[in-house]
This record gives sequence, structure tokens and C-alpha cells, in this order.
Amino acid sequence: MVKLETLIEQTEALIDRGDNEALNELLEDLNISEVKELVDEFPEEGTKFLAMLPMSRAVHVFRILDFKVQERIIKKLPGNKIAELMNELPPDDRTSFFSELDSAVVKKLIIMLPTEDRKEALKLLGYKEDSIGRLMTPDYVAVKKDWQVSRVLEHIRRYGVNSETIDVVYVIDEKGVLLDDLRIRKILLADPTTTVDELCDHRLIYLNANDPQEEAIQTFRLNNRVALPVTDDNKILLGIVTVDDILWVANEEYTEDMQKIGGTEVLDEPYLDVSILHLVKKRAGWLVILFIGQLFTATVIEHFEDSLARATMLILFIPLIMSSGGNSGSQASTLIIQAMAMGEVRLTDWWNVMKRELLAGTLLGAILGVLGMIRVYGFQALTHAYGEHWMLVGLTVSLSIVGIVLWGSVVGAMLPFILKRLGADPASSSAPFVSTLVDVTGLLLYFSVAILILSGVLL
Repeated sequence: MVKLETLIEQTEALIDRGDNEALNELLEDLNISEVKELVDEFPEEGTKFLAMLPMSRAVHVFRILDFKVQERIIKKLPGNKIAELMNELPPDDRTSFFSELDSAVVKKLIIMLPTEDRKEALKLLGYKEDSIGRLMTPDYVAVKKDWQVSRVLEHIRRYGVNSETIDVVYVIDEKGVLLDDLRIRKILLADPTTTVDELCDHRLIYLNANDPQEEAIQTFRLNNRVALPVTDDNKILLGIVTVDDILWVANEEYTEDMQKIGGTEVLDEPYLDVSILHLVKKRAGWLVILFIGQLFTATVIEHFEDSLARATMLILFIPLIMSSGGNSGSQASTLIIQAMAMGEVRLTDWWNVMKRELLAGTLLGAILGVLGMIRVYGFQALTHAYGEHWMLVGLTVSLSIVGIVLWGSVVGAMLPFILKRLGADPASSSAPFVSTLVDVTGLLLYFSVAILILSGVLL
């Protein structure tokens, strides 16, 4: 495999010389991922690169390109090449591509498809956008339970070439109802006279076309499968979903969750392809909400202004108090969101999570509280900055830290549950939002503890 830098230099030299014959030979010798890298590196030449390849290879390159690159190539290709490309594209990849396009463009492309492919495309597009039906392909191998292994192998030889995968063969009845699935290894090792029914163990795992794609991610994660069958509500086999599609969806879900946790709306394009105005629009909403939240922090400080004037050393610990609560809340929120995404935590687990966070928050708060007291003692020993009542100041800081870390842990853990119960995305309880909420309430707690302990002494 040639180093990417060397490959780019070779390609650039051939483009500059206009040596299309040598360029064609170079592309023929490369694997699919290397051609994809060149298309990304030379966006203006991408259409030319694909046109030089045999359609069977061009399709494999096209299906792994980013949507924006795919769209640019489609706009530049001649009509006959577009029709050929769309026809050769696997149904699941074609559905994914169509889902991203404007409806007017989709109509033009669908017309280019043969009648059967057109019906197939419209059927898949008819499923909800985030449903498993959008991921499936109808290209699979199905057999009957009364067939012998010899007939199954002959059937695979005849029709397997058009299947998305032949690693798994699906058993159906006369009505198309899914009965079981068989791994190809089991079929190959069986006696040719053995019937399919004898090989079945009826431990069937399947997906429903109308279920959310997250359901498919969880099912693949828990089962060692390269593909899973997809049925309707009557268990009629409609298609299959392969693990490569699930990996793509899982990556998309992860990216969306990370952006939401970071306090921004989801970017529907690669970062460098997004215009500045669109980027500002996606980020401004949460920033405005968080800014308004922080205004309440100023209001709380103003409310306790007289107390702060009498005990100015309390001001020194405001950043410490706020960051401790915000950090603990963000930690808890991120852990629970991730656990929910992995299927490790369900809505019904909220009380168990609450109990765990109450204990964890108390212990974490105690650790930080002790460190806070050590900090007060150390500075007092060196500078006498806190006067004769330094012990009470240290106690105020320590107890406040315990309280705010405990509060932050509970709030951060419970917000995802509340949002999920309301039908919202738990990832929307972003770390900045949790941090801001805990900042405001944490200051109230800090000043309340200060008044309770220092009243009549410093306040």
C-alpha cells in the first residue's frame, strides 16, 4: 500500500501533465479506500476519477464518500452514468443517499431506475427516517424448511451473487414468514441429504422494520452477527440489515450525542463544509440559553452583596465552589447518557441511579471538602489571610463543597431520565447546561451555608 502523501504527489503530477492513460492505470491499481482518499484530496477531479473506473468499482467508491462529495459528483456526471450508478448502488446505500437529497432531485433520480428498482426505492423511502426499514436491503438468500442442503447450495450458487451477504441464509414458509436463519458454515458442513428443518435451532433473532435504528444498534451489540433479518409486524421477511450499516449509524449517533453534550445543535455536514453563518446559528441557541442562566448567577451574588462586603474572603472561593458542582454534574450527566446509549440503564433504573449518585456524590464531596479545608489551613498558616475565624471559614467552604458536589451529581444523573421520560433526547442535557444550572443553585447553597455558620461572627 503506497503512502498517502506519495500517492497524492503522483496523482498531482499526472493531473498536471494531463496523462489520463497513466492516471487510469494508477486508479486501477489502487484499492477502494485509496481512491476515496484521492477523491477527497482532489475534489474537482472526483467525477473524472470515478468515470475512469469500471462501474462495479466506481459504485464501491461512491458508497463510502461523504454525502457532499456524492452530491457534487452526481451534479457533474452525464445522465447515462448517473442512471448506471444509481442502478448498481445497493438498495440500502441508495436509500441512504436519497434520504439526504432534496425531494425534487430524488424524483429525477428515481425516474432513471428500472421499474422494479424504482418500486423498491419508493418502498424503502416510505419508512420513517430513523427506522430500521431505512437501513435494510431486500437482497438476501431465502430457502424453504423442507429443502435439502444440496438444493440450498444450488440456490445460493444461482442467486447468491445478488445478495448483500451469503454468510447467513434465511428460512421462510410459503407465505414468506421468517422461521429461522442458518449460518453458511452450518450448511457447508452438513450432509447434502439433510433438510433445512433438521438444521434449524429456532433461536431466532430479528428486527422490526418500524423500530428505531437505536434498537438495531443494541441488538447487534449484544449478538455476534454480520447481518440480521428485518420483518413486518406479521413476521414476514422484508430484508436484512448488515453490520456495516449499523456501524455507520452508531458512528452518526455517537457524533450527534457528542455535539449535544457539548452544548451545540447537531451539524448535518462535516465541520469544514459548514458555512460560518450556519455554524453560528447551530451554536448560538445554546450559548444564549446558557448566558441567560449565568445572569441568574450575577443576581444571586447581588442578593448576597451585603454579606460578601462583610466577609470578602468568601468571594475568593466562588470559582472553586462553582467549578466543583459543575464538574461533578457534567461527569454524572455524561456517564448516564453514555449508559443509556449502551442500553445499560433504562428509565426504570432511575432510583438505583439516584441511590448510587447520592453515595458517590457524598464521597466525592468529602474528598474535595477535605482538600478545601487543607487549602484554607495552608494559606492561613502562610499569610493569616482569614483572620481568627479561619476554622469557621474552612468549615463553610468544606461543607459547601460537599453539598454542591452531591447536588451536582444528583442533578446531572437525573436530568437525562427526566428528558427521556418527556420524550426528548437525553443527550440534550448537555454538560454546559448542567454546569450552568448547578452553578446558580450552588451559589445559593454556598451563601446559605455561610450565613448559617458565620452569622454573628463575620456576617
